[in-house]
Amino acid sequence: MVYEPREDSELLRDCVERFAFGRVLDMGTGSGFQGIAAAKKDGVEEVVCADIDAQALASAKENAEKDGVASKITFVKSDLFSAIDGFFDCIAFNPPYLPEDDETVGDVALESGESGREATDWFLAEFAEHLAEGGVLLLLQSTASDKGETEKYLVEHGFTTEKVASRRFFFEEIFVLKAMKCR
Repeated sequence: MVYEPREDSELLRDCVERFAFGRVLDMGTGSGFQGIAAAKKDGVEEVVCADIDAQALASAKENAEKDGVASKITFVKSDLFSAIDGFFDCIAFNPPYLPEDDETVGDVALESGESGREATDWFLAEFAEHLAEGGVLLLLQSTASDKGETEKYLVEHGFTTEKVASRRFFFEEIFVLKAMKCR
């Protein structure tokens, strides 16, 4: 299933449009929404759209072709960083962040284990190896699965963090953390 852009995707896209530069990685690209936004931006030289799902990558490529930016994007089938090489000036990730429940079990685009943090925790353990000196991480989070754990992890691992966008709903707040390595 290809995750269709929703409020969370739009919130992250707004941040990609503000902060992306250089070489950009759109992790878990889905429909390619973030990667396409980055590819359209001045100052972005190259985009890598990565996803574990071949159908998502095909959809992302088709969408990039429709928007006239496919030549600026490489599409990579990867289980998070398993097939990712090199460093990126910006890494954007909208992970599945909802805790499993009877309605979402098996929906990898939405749920991420009992706590909703499996994909985020796995991503956090690996992303720094691919973030270039002076690079930025743009990570979408939700209060449904994050009560400060992500920011705490990043700070403990030498990053400065800032909440650069948020949107509140009756059941959660979604927000984008921007993180940069402390010098």
